[in-house]
Amino acid sequence: MGLTRAVGAFLKGLLYALDGLRKVLHLLLLLVIFGALLALSHTTLPIIPRRAALELAPLGSIVEEEAGDPLDRALDDLTGEDGHETRLRDLIDVVDHARDDDRIRALVLNLDGLEHAGLPALQDLAQSIRWFRESGKKVYVHGLAFTQRQYYLAAQADEVYLDPFGYVMLDGYSYYRSYLGGTAEKLAVDVNVFKIGSHKSAPDTWTRSDMSREDRENAKVWIGALWDSYKADVAAARKLEPETIQAYSDEAATGVQATGGDLAQYALARGLVDGLKTNEEFGKIVSGVAGKDEDTGSYKSVNWRSYLSVVRSDEALAGSEDRNVAVVVASGEILDGEQPPGFVGGDTLAAQLRDLRDDDDYSAVVLRIDSPGGSIMASEVIRREVEALRASGKPVVVSMSTVAASGGYYIAMNADRIFAAPTTITGSIGVFAVIPTFQRTLAKLGVTNDGFGTTDLSGAGDLDRSLNGEARQILQASVEHAYRTFVEGIARARGRRSEEIESLAQGRVWTGADARAAGIVDELGGVDDAIAEAAKLAKLEEGYGVVWVERSLSWRDVIAMRLRTAAAWMVKSIAPRRAQLPGLGSAVAEVRGLLELAAKGRPVYLCNCRVD
Repeated sequence: MGLTRAVGAFLKGLLYALDGLRKVLHLLLLLVIFGALLALSHTTLPIIPRRAALELAPLGSIVEEEAGDPLDRALDDLTGEDGHETRLRDLIDVVDHARDDDRIRALVLNLDGLEHAGLPALQDLAQSIRWFRESGKKVYVHGLAFTQRQYYLAAQADEVYLDPFGYVMLDGYSYYRSYLGGTAEKLAVDVNVFKIGSHKSAPDTWTRSDMSREDRENAKVWIGALWDSYKADVAAARKLEPETIQAYSDEAATGVQATGGDLAQYALARGLVDGLKTNEEFGKIVSGVAGKDEDTGSYKSVNWRSYLSVVRSDEALAGSEDRNVAVVVASGEILDGEQPPGFVGGDTLAAQLRDLRDDDDYSAVVLRIDSPGGSIMASEVIRREVEALRASGKPVVVSMSTVAASGGYYIAMNADRIFAAPTTITGSIGVFAVIPTFQRTLAKLGVTNDGFGTTDLSGAGDLDRSLNGEARQILQASVEHAYRTFVEGIARARGRRSEEIESLAQGRVWTGADARAAGIVDELGGVDDAIAEAAKLAKLEEGYGVVWVERSLSWRDVIAMRLRTAAAWMVKSIAPRRAQLPGLGSAVAEVRGLLELAAKGRPVYLCNCRVD
């Protein structure tokens, strides 16, 4: 009987195992089929009419690197769903390629879906639009309305049209912050701050109820510089004076009253648009250049994402060069360990740089940075790899995008050369640590803590107990050491005395132009200038290749991001409730950041440079 049961159990287990194997094989087969379909969808090139307009329609935020799971983005492309981010490089490559394509007779900007972009990113894309115009081809734009960011690109067009019921909103840049010092006091939370840098204002969010004098004075400088640059660029594109742009905003109340409340007429009267047209009327204008689409009744057009596949196909057919400049993107907050796109993982980026050091196909590296900073440990891991690349004989040139501040500057400081846009936000050379403790909060609920440890540091990291004197001394000393390391590292890299760098540090925020004048940036220019400099340092002749290095994701990364996506859908379901309370989203984000800092328990570089 026992033998019969054993045989039965064995056969039953074997049956389960075979059934499991069958399911796994079926899953693998489905994945292969799906992969093949996905590959076919991406290899099918669009048919470009002999005469058409390229329609450029960025959606969401213009970024250096798209966040999230590449598989999800591929599914979005396959199903035609809109994403929330648009990569800057894709937009620029499409416009540059179309400039020399005889089939593309005009460029049409559809900016209704553009939500956010840093000024340096807008300036880079605007340059490509100007080059397109200089080729003799026209650029048109029509909008139901234009926000400030949208209008910056719209102003670059030959002809700017606005819907008769539309408006142009130029409200300038602002720097407003939510302060939770009063909240912490009401909740009896002790926010313990350890910092070096009189202008390092990020911790003020959790300890103050208003803006510090140092933060206000520093912000007035860099935010004023951004606004001056915006006005100058838009005025030049529209053949106006910068004062006209300032007056458009300052005199809006009286100006709109003079037009009887007609916002579109106000924009027209001030010269910001060339005419007020409906979509149908605009289509007829463009049809005169691009030809009429008999199916839609509007102009013949090519979607820019479809055209992008043509661009990438042509690049693939062109083949690769023997010697190349690699471009690596560091976009997002700098965090420890491996991180998915949208964040800069210390180990992730370090591994990319290490691979390039050992790859003979690459002679130089451009590190494109768009980061407000983050973990000190992750920043140091990346900095060491930059130094190792240089030691191997491969030049490293940094190209700063919208922001490269604090930890973003830390990972840049050891490069051979640093390039920044005049409107890049950089600097913020300072260090802080924030450790909240909740013993007073818990006491209000009747929760107390008692016990003992074997050393003076036992239990020092518990958030339900106040920090003791020894822990405070250690944290402050650690922050001071990190700050000295930061300042002295910049001094060595820049060939300056530590005292000189100290006078530029203390957490001060600089624009790229001011950083160049101060000597912590070498040149003003974009990523193309940085690539040319890297090739020059590597002694590459004409004909070298430029390769934008893409990161690959492990299965662990994909699974983690799937869980994050599921959580995002849960949050999204309650978004309308949050919308009823202005400023609550910002406050919740600050609280979340505070708890993350508490979990890390180590000094970090963070730049609170938000410009709206």
